[in-house]
Amino acid sequence: MAEGFRSFTSKLIPLPAENVDTDQIVPARYLKVTDKEGLAEALFRDYRFNEDGAKKDPPFIIDRPENAGRKVLLVGDNFGTGSSREHAPWALRSWGIQAVLSTSFADIFNNNALKNGVLPIVVDPATHTALFELVAADPDAEIRVDLAEQGLLLPDGTTIDFDIDPFSKMMLLAGTDEIGYVLAKDAAITAWEAAHPARVDTRFAAA
Repeated sequence: MAEGFRSFTSKLIPLPAENVDTDQIVPARYLKVTDKEGLAEALFRDYRFNEDGAKKDPPFIIDRPENAGRKVLLVGDNFGTGSSREHAPWALRSWGIQAVLSTSFADIFNNNALKNGVLPIVVDPATHTALFELVAADPDAEIRVDLAEQGLLLPDGTTIDFDIDPFSKMMLLAGTDEIGYVLAKDAAITAWEAAHPARVDTRFAAA
């Protein structure tokens, strides 16, 4: 991630299907792709395109004109199940999705999303139902996602709190991952090593 995660306001894209697996999010044939920014067209590929590459008619939910630019995906239960492909959050982020709301996520998808700038937010079933009802009643309703405060602000002023692992929250806000976090500590690590010489010489000595 080049930039840290910031609070934002967006309309929602409703996708009520349950148990959407990572092969549906990004088909296996795209796993050789290494450019994160080039995966937007692979997102939900088999739902969006015919074999000849033309978009399906009627269009899949994310291709409907009114949903262009929306950053929040409202999905059914157990989103991201299946194989542990990091390409799934890559594709979501490349398309423009910054947060996904569900009642549960597959653990590996959840972890991959957090490391790639996509915020998976778990809500309780009652809130989940209310959000789908909100979109059905007003497709242009907007919510505000505030990671720093760990809350969703609804149009009626209601705030829904959500949980997130503290370390993952810190990394998202900083726009980094575990490797970046360690690299940022390089000076401190070097200073500690200089002050604490190795007790055992681990260098290989030729006979």
